[in-house]
Amino acid sequence: MTNAQKTKTFFNATTAKVRNMILDNIATHYGIERQDALDEVTHEEAESLLDYVTGPERAATHLFMKQCGLAA
Repeated sequence: MTNAQKTKTFFNATTAKVRNMILDNIATHYGIERQDALDEVTHEEAESLLDYVTGPERAATHLFMKQCGLAA
């Protein structure tokens, strides 16, 4: 499974609140819009979602992904 597929699967398995928290974190860090953040993390050549998330949200995202079986 590619990183983009893992991210899409994760976003489909989580709540809109969690998804928006993660996308807002990325958008703020990179100075982009939420939609641009979504496009970036779901692009076929995307890195792992965790490579984009910063601060305490990164640990929370890892935990959520682990619960979905999408992170080690």
